Amino acid sequence: MAQREDYLKKMELKNKAKLEAGLVSEKFPGVTDMKLNMTYYHNSENPVLMHRTVNVFPTSYAYFNMECMVRNCETGGFDLASAIRKQAKAKKKSSKGKVVCKGKIGEQSTDHAHITYEITIAYKKRSK
Repeated sequence: MAQREDYLKKMELKNKAKLEAGLVSEKFPGVTDMKLNMTYYHNSENPVLMHRTVNVFPTSYAYFNMECMVRNCETGGFDLASAIRKQAKAKKKSSKGKVVCKGKIGEQSTDHAHITYEITIAYKKRSK
């Protein structure tokens, strides 16, 4: 029962954060389409945890905090908002990078997971 309440509270906080982030069309008015290709890694014998592609549209929320997929990671995740903001401001079509999870597993803070990403953005065509 407590686990369900924790989950509901977590989802409520996530939904609130999405609403506060606003829409992509509001935050990035020149963007028509965005694609986030990510590969999740964790410290284990087989380091690739998963490949993930997220398509973002002008009607999507401008919430770019991807959760850490490592079990029992607390307060972790991968926030791509600053990378997207920089890329959109510079009107770059594509960028790549790496983000390390800052979360904790139990009492110790570890370098337990990271992602590599490629962000592709399409912009509105300029009218002549």
